[in-house]
Order: sequence, then structure tokens, then C-alpha cells
Amino acid sequence: MISGWFFAHFTKLQPDVVFMNMSSPMTQSLVGVWLAKRRRIPSIIYIMDLWPESFQVITGISSGLILRPLGKMVDYIYTRVDHVLTSSYGFLDVIEARGVPKAKLEYWPQYAEEFYIPLDENTLGKDTRIPTDDRLKIIFTGNVGLAQGLDLLVPVAESLKKAKCSVSFIIVGDGSYKETLISQVTKHNLTDFFIFIDRQPATEIPGLLAQADAGLVILKKSEIFSKTLPAKVQSYMACALPILVSADGEAQRVVLEAGAGFVAPAEEIGPFVDAISSFASLSKEQRRQMGTSAKVYSDKMFQKDTLIARLETILATIGKE
Repeated sequence: MISGWFFAHFTKLQPDVVFMNMSSPMTQSLVGVWLAKRRRIPSIIYIMDLWPESFQVITGISSGLILRPLGKMVDYIYTRVDHVLTSSYGFLDVIEARGVPKAKLEYWPQYAEEFYIPLDENTLGKDTRIPTDDRLKIIFTGNVGLAQGLDLLVPVAESLKKAKCSVSFIIVGDGSYKETLISQVTKHNLTDFFIFIDRQPATEIPGLLAQADAGLVILKKSEIFSKTLPAKVQSYMACALPILVSADGEAQRVVLEAGAGFVAPAEEIGPFVDAISSFASLSKEQRRQMGTSAKVYSDKMFQKDTLIARLETILATIGKE
């Protein structure tokens, strides 16, 4: 923050508009606020992570001595920016409840990059780490952390094993919980149900998705996570991949609205096993149609050119105010 303060107050840059891309931590956005104030120019912030709520959930810190100052900082930022964009529709009400005028808020979802396209698995060089047998292949891509709630997959896999439902969970990525998850899988004799692949370049992901039957979206039960739309939803949809959801709120809403898959409440074993079983019972043509619905929704709601055009309009408009 100290170096940011010096940059904002002494840089020779003279922009027309300040655009802040806010994931975490939100303290980084103070630099943009200070610069905009100094130059007397408009500013826009893009919220991809709610603060201080996400900070509280991830760290487990609930002390008012820490959360109250963070809340005041967040309000300071919201008060001083001219426009607030959010990556999730569910964020709008939360931010408005902090006193931000509705007219200042706008939903601007993330989009998948151009290389996220449907690929024909029959024309791909098969990844030998993914079996070519008849098991239902459910793929997860991204951070393997505690927030993702992947620990649920162990009892889910046990239930599927008892039901003689042949499934392979393909976990692509790294993170703080990965080694623990692998240990639990081994401890419960579930290695036949899991395949672990290290983090891959983003450009390699569509090829892996093409070898799967469904994409997995999973999150812990939390009010803040229920407001979040994980970016993997857009990636799966752009690749015409059906989606299985174990999460609350926004992820469920989007998948159901698109007709792109089956959903279950966060951290509930039985309903998620039922969702997987329901998907497994579909014919290949029904799964293909579900993937097509995902792609149609993606092209309508998450199309890059359309979203960029809207952002350019916002920047041009706010720059004239």
C-alpha cells in the first residue's frame, strides 16, 4: 500500500479514466482511487471478489477489530468510484446494501477466451491420463483449495461405489488442499474413482474437457459463495460441456437457466449423488443436447465481443462526464 500511495501521488501518467480490476486483496484498488482523485478523472472498478465477506470466509477471521476497518475501506472505495461492474449478478444486491446507488452498478460477467471452443475428442490426440473406458468422466479444472469443497467428493464417491455407478472424477489443477484430498482418496480405497492431473496451461484445457462427459462446479456452503459465479462455468459452457453443480445460488441459477446440467445444494452428499446418477442415466444424444444448450447460453450471455463492446461504451461515456 505504501508503494501504491507513492505511485498514485507521484506518477506522471495522465490517463482519461482509471479502471480497477479487483479480485483480492481489495486494498490494491486504493491506488486507483487515489490516482483518480489526484487527476480529477472518473474511475471504474470491476468486482470479482466481495470484500470483506470473502476475506472473512477464507481466513476464518471474525473479529470486528479487523473486519470493521476493512468494511470502512470498502465503503470508501465504493463511494469514490463512478461505476461498479460485477462479475456475478449475485454481487449486485450485496454491494447495493452497502449504500451504493443501483444506477452506479452493472453486471458484466467474465467471458471465456477464444480458445475455449468445442473440440471433437475423436480428432484429438488423446491424453493418456484420461481413460477411454465407459466410466462417466466428470472433470474439475482450477484451484484445489478448501473453498472449493472438494472434500465432498470422497463420501460422494463412496456412495457411487456402493451403488455400482462407475465414475471417474478428473481433478486438473493444484492448490492447498490437493495433497489432503489425494490422501483421503487413498485412505478410503477410492483411487479407481479419481484421476489427478497437475495444473495445465489454459490453452490445453479445452482438449481435456473434450474427453469428459461433464464439468464439475463445486463450492463450500457459504452465503458469499452462493453469490459467486465461478469462471469455470463460462469455460465449460463455451466448450459445450454439460455441468454438474454442487453449490448454492448463482452457479445453480445460471446452469438451470441454460438447461445445461444438474444441480444440488452445496455440501449435500445425497442430492449430489442423485444429480450424478440422473446425468449418468441420460443417453449420449441427451448429453449432447445439454452441451449444446450450454454453448447457446454462452454465446448469448458470455460472448467476448459483445461484452468488450459494452465495456468500451461504458469507458467512453464515463470519460465524457
